Amino acid sequence: MPERRELRGVFAPLTTPFDSDDHLSLPRLRQNLARYNATRLAGYVITGSTGEAILLSWAETEELWAAVVEAAAADKILIAGTAAETTKETILRTRRAADLGFEVALVRTPHYYQSQMTPEVLADYYHRVADASPIPILIYSIPQYTGITVEAPLVERLSEHPNIAGIKDSSGSVQRAAELVSVARRNFRVLVGSASTFFAALMVGASGGILALADALPEACVELYELSMAGKIAEARALQERILPASKALVSRWGATSMKYALDRLGYYGGPVREPLRPLGEVARREIDELLAAIQARAAK
Repeated sequence: MPERRELRGVFAPLTTPFDSDDHLSLPRLRQNLARYNATRLAGYVITGSTGEAILLSWAETEELWAAVVEAAAADKILIAGTAAETTKETILRTRRAADLGFEVALVRTPHYYQSQMTPEVLADYYHRVADASPIPILIYSIPQYTGITVEAPLVERLSEHPNIAGIKDSSGSVQRAAELVSVARRNFRVLVGSASTFFAALMVGASGGILALADALPEACVELYELSMAGKIAEARALQERILPASKALVSRWGATSMKYALDRLGYYGGPVREPLRPLGEVARREIDELLAAIQARAAK
């Protein structure tokens, strides 16, 4: 088994490109990856929330995974979102991702029967998946979509499992990130999902981030990470403030819909979202155009 690579730095949770007929556009995916491969991103997450994973069929998911493995640069760590509502299906998907060449599985909390997803149930779920998985897994806590937050006591317990490599915490809470860092075993990685609080999370010990903003502004996100790690606090804080409006507009307010629009404006391929998601309205498009123009003007100085 190849040596595990460190889960540190900035990972981009890639969007899923569709054509005008609502089919996967793998040529457009390859074009985007060719540009991302030239950046300093640590790796990619495929079929996460930003990738509209919940709206994909299983056949599309497999097709997408295979295309990414083929097109991604060798220095990029590949993480597949493999969660399903059942333990059995999550294990099957995780094993398939490993067979295709993914190094890590991102496993969201099951949530349809939310009231029954107690810490004991979740602990059993993650232990069973980790026991059966050929690759390390990352716990995925995204309460804004699932209604379930993976709290520090459960993370402390799960971090002892040798095949649970870390957690992606998308709560946006710096305090929670600090708590997770403080209770987990030493080589357990805490990655955050909010670019708006990325600097602060790094300051309390987070190892990096899986940041949707990195789809549109990969180098800015990587620079923020590197400045923080180098102890250049004033510069890092100033950069955090500069990217904050973009994070709020492109991620917090409209999610994949606004991200795809921004990608189209920045020379990547965004394309349409999948229904029932809807395209942005004119007011939102104008706001994003103005925001991107301001970012590009600052970059040109």
